[in-house]
Amino acid sequence: MSKLFEPANIGTMDLPNRFVRSATWEGMATPEGAVTPRLVDTIAALAKGGVGLIISGHAYVRPEGQAGPLQMSASRDELVSGLRQMAAAAHDHGAKMVLQIAHAGYFAAHHLTGTPPFAVSAAVKLDDVHRRELTPEDIADVVHAFAEAAARAKAAGFDAVQIHSAHGYLFNQFLSPLFNRRTDAYGGSLTNRVRVHLETIRAVRQAVDDGYPILIKLNGRDYAEGGLELEESVEAAALMEQAGLDAVELSSGMTKFSTFGAARTRISTQKKEAYNQEEAKAFKQRLKIPVALVGGIRSLPVAERLIAEGVCDFISMSRPLIREPDLVNRWKSGDRRKAACTSDNLCFGPARSGEGLYCVTAAKKGKAATQKG
Repeated sequence: MSKLFEPANIGTMDLPNRFVRSATWEGMATPEGAVTPRLVDTIAALAKGGVGLIISGHAYVRPEGQAGPLQMSASRDELVSGLRQMAAAAHDHGAKMVLQIAHAGYFAAHHLTGTPPFAVSAAVKLDDVHRRELTPEDIADVVHAFAEAAARAKAAGFDAVQIHSAHGYLFNQFLSPLFNRRTDAYGGSLTNRVRVHLETIRAVRQAVDDGYPILIKLNGRDYAEGGLELEESVEAAALMEQAGLDAVELSSGMTKFSTFGAARTRISTQKKEAYNQEEAKAFKQRLKIPVALVGGIRSLPVAERLIAEGVCDFISMSRPLIREPDLVNRWKSGDRRKAACTSDNLCFGPARSGEGLYCVTAAKKGKAATQKG
């Protein structure tokens, strides 16, 4: 059997295989950020479909850090009971579950939060929205909020947490010279720009036990002029490893102001797949902790090659599992056809409009088949 389907581990977390469902904003929570039955069913379907490790959609750790409508939250103790149902849905079908904790920072949805978004540096003006620069006291509060959210994840039965530091979110903004023009202890050199990450990893570690895995989602490159580049990203990850990080999930790009977004389109050939693999090689050469790779993986032979060649340790997928939550089991059964996902990104539309995430292309085909029948 392929090595992809063999057990593996991240720290103390034992996994049934090397497939990861990368965090995907579902847009299925309540307006207050609570877990809904639809979210629980989504996680259950992924676990039934054979995904070994499921990472939740991003959960904001403070109200002003909300990124979009119907986003899940981990900002209050009252939300733990719903989160517990989500974790149980994964466990009931043999998967492990990670809560991704996040703060949108510069790109927070001020029309939803009713407060000005935080900016790492007020000097950065990429649009006309009024923002407030984070003070050192604000930063300490954010670090504390991440630690509290991690404690809630553990209380809810999640097997690990993942800090979101990719795609233009707050911690990516601290690392990226494009957004971070501070002149205090959190700006300037890489040592300063990674400081909030190290403080957060240590604070989270204090909030959970020593064996509880802490992951991070990190940009290898921002693909934006003046943004984070590979050499500094690798060095930042190495410092995080020293601080107690257990694994890195490698991505790239930003939601806005980036040549490439996190989810590229027109992935029509195997050569276009795994578009972050060169960056992954650099991370693997430097780090001892596992590296999960996300970004355009659609074919089982590509996934097998990435593991066999030591490019990464885990295969992360997002959009393919929206269309086919049972993709891993399909491949395991011997059906090696590539994922049905066409990488058209139409799936994000329903989430933005409040309908919740689903594969629009598959729904259209199903409707057409019904009408034809």
